[in-house]
Amino acid sequence: MTTENDFSHATVTTRVTVRDLLPRDLPACTWSGSATHLRHVERELTRAAAGEVDYLAVCTPVDLPVAIGGVDYQVSQGAGTLWQLAVLPALQSCGLGTLLVRAAEQRILNRGLRRAELAVEEDNPRARALYERLGYVAHGREPDAWDEEGPDGSIRRHETMCILMRKSL
Repeated sequence: MTTENDFSHATVTTRVTVRDLLPRDLPACTWSGSATHLRHVERELTRAAAGEVDYLAVCTPVDLPVAIGGVDYQVSQGAGTLWQLAVLPALQSCGLGTLLVRAAEQRILNRGLRRAELAVEEDNPRARALYERLGYVAHGREPDAWDEEGPDGSIRRHETMCILMRKSL
């Protein structure tokens, strides 16, 4: 039963912008991963300054990142490879991932490239469904691995199988 004073549901609409992720943003991005992950992102920002990658942030009106992700131009000749895409968990399924991917695709096009690629873990069906809705097609699978930081600060190797996807732009 809903009463006149039931404020448990509301719709909030706000504008967001997409811009380059900056080193000063990293303290506000702890939701995207561990301290180890954020150190890796910081290294990638050095590559962005060199023009090897683009690293984007979707930001609220107060300029806080709520979605981040990169495009690496060194992985596959003739393509931009999207990677490290993340949306603040509380705001997932609100269109921010779509906006981030579209902005990344525009960056790829701005470089004169006509193909976007990405890899998604097999055990991440929500992300794969998003990429398929955006026109990405699976074309293979390959193992991947990276270091992850546990809650106690220990580092362990995360091994996974990824689906390779691509899209003509």
